[in-house]
Amino acid sequence: MSSNEIREPVQKRSIEKKEKIIKAGFELICENGYHNTDTSKIAKKAGVSTGIVYQYFKDKRDIFVAGLEKYADNIFYPMIDLPETKFDKKDFPDLLRKMINKYIENHKLSQIAHEEITAMTHSDKTIAFYFYKREIEMTNQIVKTLKNNGFKKHNLEERVHIATGIIDNLCHEIVYHKHDEIDYNVMTNIVIENIVNLIN
Repeated sequence: MSSNEIREPVQKRSIEKKEKIIKAGFELICENGYHNTDTSKIAKKAGVSTGIVYQYFKDKRDIFVAGLEKYADNIFYPMIDLPETKFDKKDFPDLLRKMINKYIENHKLSQIAHEEITAMTHSDKTIAFYFYKREIEMTNQIVKTLKNNGFKKHNLEERVHIATGIIDNLCHEIVYHKHDEIDYNVMTNIVIENIVNLIN
C-alpha cells in the first residue's frame, strides 16, 4: 500500500482500532526490541489483521513514532505535565528528592523500553528530534514553576537544563550501572545539595 493510501480514521470504531495498534506496537517494541517486532506480531496483539495495520500506517516505524508521542512522556518526561505547584523555597530539597525518586521508579518500571528507545535516538533523526523538543519543553515547564515560586537566579533556563541532566545521569547510575563501591544515598544527597546551590 502506498503512503497516499494511508487513511486517518474518523469513525469511533476505526479510531479505537488505530489506538489499539499504536499501543500494541509500542509495547511490543519496548518489550522485545525494534528489530524483533514485525507488523504481524503487532496486528496479532492488537486483535486486527495485518491489512488493517497497513490501512493506518506505512510500517512499524510509523507505529513506533506514534506510540512515542503518546506514551513516552510518562517514561522520560513526567515533569512536562508539572502542575502549577506552589511550594516554599525551604521545601525545595524535599521536592527535588521526590522528583528524583519518581525518575528512578520510572526508569525501573520501563528499563527495557528506556534502553530500546535511547538506542534508537542514535539512528533515527525523527526520534532524536522528539527528545530534543521534549527536553526543552520540560526545561521550560520547570523554569516556569520555579519562577512562579520566587526563584530568580540569573540564567535559570541553563541552570535547570544542567540540573535535569544531572538527575538523569544519577538515575542511570542507580538503575543501570549499579556500582557496588558507590553509596547511592550519599550520591543522591550530593546531587540535591548541588542542584539547590545551582538553582536557588
